[in-house]
Amino acid sequence: MPISKIKHAAKSLRTFQGINFESCLDNGESAEQMNKWLLEVSWEVANKVGGIYTVIRSKVPITKKEYGNNYICLGPYNDSFVKTEVEVGESKIEAIRETVNEMKRYGVNVVTGNWLIEGFPQVVLFDIGSAAHRLDGWKGDFFQYAHIGIPYHDRESNDALIFGFCVFWFIGTFIEHVKRIKKSYVIAHFHEWLAGVGLVMTRLRGYDCGLIFTTHATLLGRYLCAGAADFYNNLSRFDLDKEAGDRQIYHRYCIERAAASCAHVFTTVSKITGIESEFLLNKKPDILTPNGLSVQTFAALHEFQNLHAQNKEKLNAFVRGHFYGHYDFDLDKTLYFFIAGRYEFSNKGADMFIESLARLNHMLKSSGSDVTIVAFLIFPTATNNFNIESLRGQSVAKMLRDTVQNVQSDIGKRLYEICLRGRLPTPDQILQASDLIELKKCIYASQRSSLPPICTHNVCNDSTDPILNALRRCQLFNTRYDRVKVIFHPEFLRSTSPLLPMDYEEFVRGCHLGVFPSYYEPWGYTPAECTVMGVPNISTNLSGFGCFMEEHVHQAETYGIYVVDRRYKSAEESCHQLAQYMFDFSQLTRRQRIILRNRTERLSELLDWNTLGIYYYRARQMALQRIHPEFEEELLKCTSETFSAPSTPGVSRSSTPAPPEREEASDDEDDQDQPTSPNQQEQQSSEKSPSTIDKRYEPHLERADSVRLLSINKDLRRAAVDAANEASANDPQLESTLTDANDDEVRELTSSKGNQTSTFISTSNSKPGLLPDAQTTALNKTLNLGLPTQGTFSDSHDGQRQAPEGQTKPTVSTQDDLPSAHVLHKSLSGVDKTSFAPFSSSNTQFTSPSVDQQAAQSIHKEQI
Repeated sequence: MPISKIKHAAKSLRTFQGINFESCLDNGESAEQMNKWLLEVSWEVANKVGGIYTVIRSKVPITKKEYGNNYICLGPYNDSFVKTEVEVGESKIEAIRETVNEMKRYGVNVVTGNWLIEGFPQVVLFDIGSAAHRLDGWKGDFFQYAHIGIPYHDRESNDALIFGFCVFWFIGTFIEHVKRIKKSYVIAHFHEWLAGVGLVMTRLRGYDCGLIFTTHATLLGRYLCAGAADFYNNLSRFDLDKEAGDRQIYHRYCIERAAASCAHVFTTVSKITGIESEFLLNKKPDILTPNGLSVQTFAALHEFQNLHAQNKEKLNAFVRGHFYGHYDFDLDKTLYFFIAGRYEFSNKGADMFIESLARLNHMLKSSGSDVTIVAFLIFPTATNNFNIESLRGQSVAKMLRDTVQNVQSDIGKRLYEICLRGRLPTPDQILQASDLIELKKCIYASQRSSLPPICTHNVCNDSTDPILNALRRCQLFNTRYDRVKVIFHPEFLRSTSPLLPMDYEEFVRGCHLGVFPSYYEPWGYTPAECTVMGVPNISTNLSGFGCFMEEHVHQAETYGIYVVDRRYKSAEESCHQLAQYMFDFSQLTRRQRIILRNRTERLSELLDWNTLGIYYYRARQMALQRIHPEFEEELLKCTSETFSAPSTPGVSRSSTPAPPEREEASDDEDDQDQPTSPNQQEQQSSEKSPSTIDKRYEPHLERADSVRLLSINKDLRRAAVDAANEASANDPQLESTLTDANDDEVRELTSSKGNQTSTFISTSNSKPGLLPDAQTTALNKTLNLGLPTQGTFSDSHDGQRQAPEGQTKPTVSTQDDLPSAHVLHKSLSGVDKTSFAPFSSSNTQFTSPSVDQQAAQSIHKEQI
């Protein structure tokens, strides 16, 4: 898989379902023209809690390129983060200012400003404490409308409820203001169950807003895997109500499942999480949205090999001190492995990693290898302080280093004086007795009878700590004859640490291999970060990253991406496979490791948001098409107007020669200077042919129904093409213009012709009256939340196949075409709603566009 195929795979991802993602990044011009808005809602907006913070933060630049100033992030107000990450100020957008001022009039403190990250997005942060007085009223309203009760003692759920109702309040008022100018298209994207309350209430009120819900990991899945359950083999057998109730998260589970059911588009981050959601949430994701990274942040071009050498030297300095008295191995033949993440012993695969290290230790000793493995385990947990032995080791190493430097300085001065007099120094003159005495003192001070510690800190629950107990059980004690040494570092790395003064990125660059044999990992940012920094890594096919790489990279192990099979193999077989991977890596030469790091770093383009952002783009388009069937037609008109605008004339010929279309040369030294046989030349020429491109690198999902079912008159299409050709032949100056605009003109003509057979009707009498004391009216039809009405989760429509075209209701998810679940009441008369955040008396209905069946069949035959 040379560089050309990697670029081809990345290009295939960027043209997902026939969409050219790069053409959609116009810095918000089309969004402003169509009055299209994106509201990103998450508990981790300017509030670092977990991995979702990294997702949103790294995704902001590519999203801003699509929406410009029409992109707004909504989150909770956290004073400690706002002081360092947010530039507080009044919004320049009138709709946001009016909405915020209206909420402030009713006592809710809302902070606006800009997030101090790349892209500089606008943020709206809600002070949860200022709205706490409405908690009881909102709890009652949420139970009355969604039949989900929140217990008093669950503070996290109470905060999520307040945050959700503030978001719901903001969205309703914001939509009312942006609609005053012209028709608007608003999308609200919610992440995880903590933001689910706002989504559920927004859908129940039927606001004109496309709703997307992304689960980065199911709540019940985390708890079940942490409880050592045979999770993936029993997905279809779990009693969901009982499992959630036993763990006292039933209400949280209800919020998550209701949010997934109420969303117009439900997404997950990986294929394995999609399978999990299908069983635990009774909802199959509409589209997968894999997580990307801002590769530019980690980019070091050709310097990443030098950065590896520099940071490895820092690790060498730490290892010299940590293993003082037992430092009898060669650092030039020492490899650094590591595992890092949240302290979830089984979910993150720490149990399998430690067991595999014990087997690797036996394999290295049995084979007589002189390679030493130092394995770091970075898992934060409760500690008292640094281990005294670890600090003493660094102190002893520093003392010896300072003494040797002083002796070196004295020897240098004596050598200079003696040589200046024209004599050669004798051994006694070079190393004097006083120098020997100082060196002997340091050597004797560096001796110790105890073994090097396996932990750098004093863990609070030392006797019950899972990692320490596993290391003791496997007898990994850092003895002299062990070829595998272990170091448990129970806190996150930081450059100000007196023990290991390195931040996480420096540490990763200094290591040789990252090992992440996770059992439950919906995506896996740690192996992704290793990849973009050129560090080979090991993951599993139960992680989203491992599944993604197996799907898009042929023979991933040749690119430093090793995937352990934990899904179809037993734990014993998986553990043996992991140990074998690490042993094989330890037998590579230095030259082979350098080549492997180069190959690993090449894959970073596949993980860039410029490549993976198209999946989020497609999810947003799907949401708008489901609430606004006419959206695609409006988008086409907007695009046509943009391309038909007068532009500066271009030259007819290129000013410089175009580069030849050929595969880029491989940088691998092992791929160069190899003779090419005639069969290989024939194979290379066939690969260049578009008709014989490897199907692995083609988009693997079908095109959207809205594209496949578009009505096209072939005669009109042929006539338009002939007319364009004739015009270009008569007027050569128009040749380039007609060639560039030909496809757009034909598309505009054919779409207008085909749309004569389609009818889009949008009737809306919505005029949100969002005042806290306004009398609210329930929807005419009830909404399926995917929740029980009689105490059990049962939905007769889950798992059913979609009926053939023509026998179904409109594909647009509206109130009228959803099954009744008796969730809403038909009247709220007599109920005090003063504490309830504002509702609007709206009822929006759409009729589905009629599709010309004959045209659809012809299009299907042409495979457009």
